[in-house]
Amino acid sequence: MFFLSDMLNKKLKMPAPAEALPGRDRPIPTASKHYVSKRPLKGPYPEGLEQAMFGLGCFWGAERLFWQAPGVWVTAVGYAGGITPNPTYQETCTGLTGHAEVVLVVFDPKEVAYGQLLKIFWEAHDPTQGMRQGNDVGTTYRSAIYTYGEAQQAEAIASREAYQAALKSAGRDKITTEIAPAPEFYFAEEDHQQYLAKNPYGYCGLKGTGVSCAIPQQA
Repeated sequence: MFFLSDMLNKKLKMPAPAEALPGRDRPIPTASKHYVSKRPLKGPYPEGLEQAMFGLGCFWGAERLFWQAPGVWVTAVGYAGGITPNPTYQETCTGLTGHAEVVLVVFDPKEVAYGQLLKIFWEAHDPTQGMRQGNDVGTTYRSAIYTYGEAQQAEAIASREAYQAALKSAGRDKITTEIAPAPEFYFAEEDHQQYLAKNPYGYCGLKGTGVSCAIPQQA
């Protein structure tokens, strides 16, 4: 029983650099094209497109939300925000890489505003749960927004403050979402890319709070 409790505690706490798995020098193999759109997963992406990165629990269901959104050019799932270089899925599940499961979203800002992507993010999960999302427990499933540039950082923070006010009015807890400049994104294995398009009845643990998110207007 002590062993099981110790393992759970480790998954709920970010590893120290000395505890992290070593990883590898080279990227792990993944798909070359998006299973749904057939567009190149790793680019090159067309000029004028922008990137966003979100962690909201298991990345299978999270990715589907974003590839279905109008104005999104391509999506990919992967690992970010940790220590271990080029981790595998099995390694991240131990909690000893420090990475969150995330979705990389490449979008056309002329067709979909970053604020609209933030709204999808906030409303699709419960950002108050710390190192878990529903029955998915561990640092891998933490809520995170990794931003590209000062404008995204400012908008993400403003949206968090607005949604916190809405959650407080609904009697909900404090938001635990991490907001930070985008770290390196490591593409997950091919099996995980667009998983729910390949497995329509596969697991999706996403469950929002039911509280609407009104994104503040940007100047």
